[in-house]
Amino acid sequence: MIPLLLIEDEERIAGFVTKGFAAEGYAVTTAGTGAEGIALAMTGAFDLVILDLGLPDVDGFEVLSRIRAQDGELPVIILTARSSAEDTVEGLSSGADDYMPKPFRFAELLARVRLRLRPGTPAPAPVDAVLRHGDLELDPAAHLLTLSGEPVNLSAREFALAEEFLRHPGQVLSREQLLDGVWGADFESGSNVVDVYVRYLRTKIGASRILTVRGLGYRLATVQESAG
Repeated sequence: MIPLLLIEDEERIAGFVTKGFAAEGYAVTTAGTGAEGIALAMTGAFDLVILDLGLPDVDGFEVLSRIRAQDGELPVIILTARSSAEDTVEGLSSGADDYMPKPFRFAELLARVRLRLRPGTPAPAPVDAVLRHGDLELDPAAHLLTLSGEPVNLSAREFALAEEFLRHPGQVLSREQLLDGVWGADFESGSNVVDVYVRYLRTKIGASRILTVRGLGYRLATVQESAG
């Protein structure tokens, strides 16, 4: 597994990120303080660092400075609620490889991590690969879903939901998994937003294409099931 270091003091976000990367074949070690994060980063045991700026003991920019003084090549992605242009410029000027504001979608963070990993690091398949399932085709890079060759007009959330299903064909996805993958840390697990958007998506691609698995969640129907 590919080792990542997450320096983040918010437990809910740390848990969300850790769970998401574990499912994609990465091993995440978390540090809840800047001092702990610096000490771990100095070990040389990680391929990439995800760094929050609002840490309880040391400002994230100081953490970045300390890491860069030790290792000028270790990729660092800043993940923070501080999204002003000034902070973004300071972060990139201080040596961060990328700067991503909160709230965020896990799929985008995953794509940025894959992009920034050192050359030669064995990463999973590219996140922008075209996904096909029967007569459904989804192109993440073009942000386009087609049904039997015809474009389907989807909102950003509907598109992200369709992408989750096409990335996990045949797999039952719980409401919590879909909530994490599409809405990130923005919604509590008790929200019914998943059911609402599944209904929206069904009206656009066909109700038979997304099956309800009672007590578990939803799954993308097989080609045979959706045709029958």
